[in-house]
Amino acid sequence: MSLYTISDLHLSLSADKPMDVFYGWNNYMERLEANWKRVVTDEDTVIIPGDISWALKLEDAEKDLLFLDSLPGKKIILKGNHDLWWSTMKKLTDFFEGVGIKTITPIFNSAVVAEDKAICGSRGWFFEKDEQNKKIILREAGRLEMSITEAKKMGLEPLVFLHYPPVYADIVCEEILAVLKKHNIKTVYHGHIHGSGLHRAVKSYDGIEFKLVSCDCIDFTPHKIW
Repeated sequence: MSLYTISDLHLSLSADKPMDVFYGWNNYMERLEANWKRVVTDEDTVIIPGDISWALKLEDAEKDLLFLDSLPGKKIILKGNHDLWWSTMKKLTDFFEGVGIKTITPIFNSAVVAEDKAICGSRGWFFEKDEQNKKIILREAGRLEMSITEAKKMGLEPLVFLHYPPVYADIVCEEILAVLKKHNIKTVYHGHIHGSGLHRAVKSYDGIEFKLVSCDCIDFTPHKIW
């Protein structure tokens, strides 16, 4: 039984947002499915930190989520900035039950046990700190705090996942970083970054290691954590 992670799947079975218009994304769903089935078994768990589907509404994400559900292993998902279909935990779990999704569990102000680890995290944020963005940053920092606190209540090692990296190029989200440092988090897995942005991704900062797992940056293959 192993833990894997892969982010930014950008599935679009119902939305008219083909990712193969971007360099390196040709036949990406076929490649993702083949690579996933090659490395992940039904006994494994895959954590997906955001940007799962281009759908705008929850019902429109059904085909993408059923595709994800059909792949081997259990999946733990977090919200990304493009996951506009994401709703409340109750609506998500009711929808999953209604359409027969059995292997996907969302994290939202919560933590989930997988392979003797406590999986936790939030979307994060790092844009310009005007008044509106400041509110979003503080909200996301609070959600991260709640998630890590829930993980620690389980008495297990917290593994932290964020959609946005807390540090990118010369941008530092001090509020998110403060939560990580408070809880002595040493490794964070994140997505959001694509293409040429890879060269500005920060691998470590102030004693914390950052691992970029956007699918196009890891050859559309789930990355083994443990």
